[in-house]
Amino acid sequence: MNDVAQSATGRRHVQDGLYTVLLLALAVAQGYAFLPPAAPAPTARVGVILQEPSASPILPHTTERALPEAAIVPTASVAAASHPPAVVAAIPKPPAVAPSPAVAPSPAIAPSPAITPPPAPVAPLIRGEWPAKVTGRVLGPDAAPMANVPLVAGGREVLTDAEGTFTLERVPADTVVIVKMPGFEKVTLLPGPNPSLEVTLKPHAVKAAYLTYYGIADRGIRTRVLDLVARTELNAVVIDIKGDRGWIPYRTEFEPALAAGAQGPVIIKDFEGLIADLKARGVYTIARIVTFKDNALANRRPDLAITDTRTGKPWIDNEKLAWVDPFQEEVWNYNIGIAKEAARKGFDEIQFDYVRFPTDGRLSAARYLRPNNKETRLPTIVGFLGRARQELGPLGVFVAADVFGYTAFNENDTDIGQRIEELAPHLDYICPMVYPSGYHVGIPGFRNPVENAYEVVNQSVKLIRKRSAGLKVRVRPWLQDFKDYAFDRRIFGVTEIRAQIRGTDEGGGTGWMLWNPRNDYTGAALRPKGSIAAQ
Repeated sequence: MNDVAQSATGRRHVQDGLYTVLLLALAVAQGYAFLPPAAPAPTARVGVILQEPSASPILPHTTERALPEAAIVPTASVAAASHPPAVVAAIPKPPAVAPSPAVAPSPAIAPSPAITPPPAPVAPLIRGEWPAKVTGRVLGPDAAPMANVPLVAGGREVLTDAEGTFTLERVPADTVVIVKMPGFEKVTLLPGPNPSLEVTLKPHAVKAAYLTYYGIADRGIRTRVLDLVARTELNAVVIDIKGDRGWIPYRTEFEPALAAGAQGPVIIKDFEGLIADLKARGVYTIARIVTFKDNALANRRPDLAITDTRTGKPWIDNEKLAWVDPFQEEVWNYNIGIAKEAARKGFDEIQFDYVRFPTDGRLSAARYLRPNNKETRLPTIVGFLGRARQELGPLGVFVAADVFGYTAFNENDTDIGQRIEELAPHLDYICPMVYPSGYHVGIPGFRNPVENAYEVVNQSVKLIRKRSAGLKVRVRPWLQDFKDYAFDRRIFGVTEIRAQIRGTDEGGGTGWMLWNPRNDYTGAALRPKGSIAAQ
């Protein structure tokens, strides 16, 4: 009897189980019936034609760059969104292309919830070939031909002639052609069958804020600055790619940098995503490379360092940081190699800072490979910049250099290897540090520079433009957005910053850059984007 009961119970369990399975199967089938069909995978899309965005010698002040990078205080804020590059009708009779939505921002930067990037002009991915010979012409905004405009194709750089015309031959298949001129937006052309092109360039004044080695890696600092870029007239950022200590903020694959210990304590894992996000927002990107002040390389390679004759060790400046020897070409190759890697990561511009001989510290104890004098310094700095421009130009990037503000007034090399006439031919942008606090003896006619910020900036920009006249180089100065350290300790606020901006504009500068070692900028001094669009 017990066996019969157990058998009946077993059959019931089996029946109940089968019934349950049938109910579950029916529920699953009904669920799938009500689900919407899966969206097809998006087609890869790229842009077809994109426009990317004399007085007596005066010695420089020894603390032109105030406060070391380490004095960073992280502050939380909101990320920015900005405008994408504009489409330019450069190729006659292009096929009609409907713009598609912009690519979603990378998780590396959280977009501002209040601002949505406008749709980016894009077109279906096209694999094509150039004709065997392509001719064309580059025009300015006034439809006048533009001479000496570089076109980059397949690692080569070709200049337009006096009539603005150019000829490209045997451009490799699937290769873009970049048209770039300082002061104008870049234009990128994809391959197509048309053998005759006409490109019109659009003026572009870069207005940037600086992000330190630590600042670019800190989400709070980074988003605070990018929020300003989204809301104000700012349209660019300067990012430390090799800071004052010689450290690189991303995982470098440049072997000499790895060997030198340049992979510092900060590593941004998805740096490519960060740059791509900035590009999607239309933000112009500048890679700052501190050149001959390099604590990492000097200590790992003492044979490349400036040597202290008292100790036999690498010579150090007043910040207790070591320098490498500008006379050594291996040092040149090292910095150009890092710059090339930055160019491949998508930067629009390479900016060399500390591209000079040291000014502070026990200079008499510094020993170099060659004698350090007025006959050797200037050819050395010029030689480095000439080689850098030659190797970086064909990669499609602009090349810039930071110089002391007093180089505008000095006819000599300011004892650091910087003289406008010799440096300017090798640069797209020359960037004087015209911080009024740095002019420790003032300028002719204005003894107290912090009380005359407009005049200091205006006269400096005008003089550099005059001394580089006839060249395509543009003057884009660094402006002071930090407390005075040399005169009356005044806070540089809205009045002082607007005076510097006005001095730049009225002096003929092409944009400007704000420097603050804490990355804490005076947003109230910057015009909102809406007011700019209305002009």
